Amino acid sequence: MKSRIIRAAAALGVRGPRNIKAKLSKFAAVLIALMGLSLNAGVANAATLSSAKVALSDPRPSTTAVNYTFTGSTVTTSLIKCIKLVFATTATGSTVPTNFDSSVGAVALNNAGTNYVPTPASWSLSKVTNGTLLLTNATGETPASASARTISYDGITNSSVADTAYYLRVSTFNNIDCATSPVDNGSVQFINTNGSTLSLTVDNTLSFTVNAVAGSQGCDGTTTTQASTATTIPFGTITSGANGIVCQDLTAATNATNGYTIYGRYTAKPTNALSQTIADFTGSNTTPTTFSAAGTEAYGYTTNDSTLGTGSANRFTNGGQKWAAMTSTNAELAYEAAGITSTTYRIGHQAGVSLTTFPGTYTTTVIYTCTPIY
Repeated sequence: MKSRIIRAAAALGVRGPRNIKAKLSKFAAVLIALMGLSLNAGVANAATLSSAKVALSDPRPSTTAVNYTFTGSTVTTSLIKCIKLVFATTATGSTVPTNFDSSVGAVALNNAGTNYVPTPASWSLSKVTNGTLLLTNATGETPASASARTISYDGITNSSVADTAYYLRVSTFNNIDCATSPVDNGSVQFINTNGSTLSLTVDNTLSFTVNAVAGSQGCDGTTTTQASTATTIPFGTITSGANGIVCQDLTAATNATNGYTIYGRYTAKPTNALSQTIADFTGSNTTPTTFSAAGTEAYGYTTNDSTLGTGSANRFTNGGQKWAAMTSTNAELAYEAAGITSTTYRIGHQAGVSLTTFPGTYTTTVIYTCTPIY
């Protein structure tokens, strides 16, 4: 190009330019500088936040009153006057996620969860434009640290769309117009996900056993005169000189919400082959009393449960052991108000005869029922 210019100048009788290469280089440099100046006029480069993330207190679609907490590091520790958050469907766009709402009245800066600025309560929040949150402070503040700075908002309504990535852009400015004098910026993604329904089944459980009690054992304030088995209450021979006492242990467990009740009844009064019977004791389940002395014909029962569910809870144990007449309808022997792993109750049976009680072997069947309460 240089030689063409020189030859043209010579043909026209004009003196050729000197140092044209150097001048062209200078011209190009000036042109590039001018272009750069034009392209960057009025714009300062913002620093990019690192280790940025946003945490949602509840990511389920359409959930209301959700907390969004942004965290970022490599924060520029210089004066800022605006913190701008933009929620969008793309990294650079302004379209708000479907049904996302950051403009509702409940949306507020969570001061306890915000440390990006030293005194977040002194900043003003604008939420007029849905999807954009502006925090401004005309005086401005400088972040106290460059790492793990948080901005936390409560009351946001999630998008109604699940499994789609959305964007949160965070920018800070040294100007309350939230547009010029940028300081820092960062962009993170978040996704709304449906909750997973967990289900499990727990079967009802109930265990109940009748267990033997040996002879000469303590039984509700008395001592057994004979041993029982799981299925027999054998008094043996009783005389008017001493009452007979036989006990059984009832052990129960259940996961029923309201526990269980154990009842007792008999099929009839103890009866001999001639249909003669042993008299019932005078006390009742509602009002048990002290058992009669030897020489009085009577058969009755007692329980060591002091927390019965009906009537006076400790009516069989208050002021010494009390006894009641067995009947052919269920009467409460034990009670638990809630599920329990395993509890044992001692049920006492006592019989006495008089000098005029008819001879013979008397029998009846005692029936225990354990009923869980769900």
